[in-house]
Amino acid sequence: MVTSQPAGPPDARTVLNRYHQAMRDKSADGPADLYAVDAVHELPFSAPGFPERFEGREEVRAGYRAAWGAGPFRVVEITDVVVHGTTGPGTVIAGHVAVVESARGERARVPGLLIIEVDEGLITRVRDYMDAPAVARAAASAAGRS
Repeated sequence: MVTSQPAGPPDARTVLNRYHQAMRDKSADGPADLYAVDAVHELPFSAPGFPERFEGREEVRAGYRAAWGAGPFRVVEITDVVVHGTTGPGTVIAGHVAVVESARGERARVPGLLIIEVDEGLITRVRDYMDAPAVARAAASAAGRS
């Protein structure tokens, strides 16, 4: 008789895939629910007026809610994903391009790099290097100021 082992917590690559799906869903709860209660999300290349750091799951949730609620576009696709190897299974480094679309149907490409650390299936730390000038250009285009 073959018995199956219970599935363990998701690994860092699985969490990355769920994170990308949450971006496409534009749900503040989607990515926030992937974080540990005391997780940290850092944005070293933050856009003006945007925090450089969120501490804790609920601050992450509030940050996504504010950014996506005020944002004039939504992520429609994540392309060009390149996952780089690391020395531990709990860390994933991934480059990607978020394709965003405005309410008027205009699209823009926003490159980014994520370093995600995961423990017991939850994100404990993210360093989010998104292209802030590309975000600003996409927002200006969506607002008709291109």
